[in-house]
Amino acid sequence: MFIRAIITVLTFSMLLSNGVAIAADFNKGIQAAKAYDFETALAEWTPLAEQGNASAQYNLGLIYHNGLGVPENYKTAVKWYTKAAELGDAKAQYNLGLMHDVGEGVPENDKTAVKWYTLAAEQGYAEAQFYLGFKYEYGNGVVKDYMASVKWYTKAAKQGHAEAQFYLGRAYEFGDGVLTSNLHAYMWYNLASSIGDVNARNAKDSIAKEMTPADISKAQEMSSLCLESNYTDC
Repeated sequence: MFIRAIITVLTFSMLLSNGVAIAADFNKGIQAAKAYDFETALAEWTPLAEQGNASAQYNLGLIYHNGLGVPENYKTAVKWYTKAAELGDAKAQYNLGLMHDVGEGVPENDKTAVKWYTLAAEQGYAEAQFYLGFKYEYGNGVVKDYMASVKWYTKAAKQGHAEAQFYLGRAYEFGDGVLTSNLHAYMWYNLASSIGDVNARNAKDSIAKEMTPADISKAQEMSSLCLESNYTDC
């Protein structure tokens, strides 16, 4: 099973609310968190989370997940992520999927991870789309399906997700879920390596040995067009 260490990006959710008082309290928490005063952030967000505010619930999940101003507590993080995820928060759905994926605060469960990844991916969350693609490629928690894997890798890749671009390039190189195409494989490897993906750079160098100079030039043109079109023409 594929397990990657969870590195939670500490981007706290911003509140979208018409309630002036609620927004004021929530923003106090945001400002406190930015100043690394997580005790104040916790005090501001906890009442809002208990009232059913998804953004506050997600932020509490982050605090307990990462041990920010409180002892690290995965079970409490799962509790708050779950509440936010059930209200449709995509970041909470993704983080909850990760915790089920690696068994943090809950028993490891690929099927449950896929459930939450899918909900986040359907909302356009690129990281969840990548992980869902991986699940379909290797049949973890779902029936192995290369075409579904390519579908989700492509969605993430077109949002500039370097790892998804690498895996999509590999799918084109080996014909997993798509017709084999060194041109498209090189294009995606090239795009991923330009963002800093080392595996993609090595794969690009390797596949280039099997291509003519004209093909390499064509693939590079495809990469440029893809970027210039903001991934609409790839």
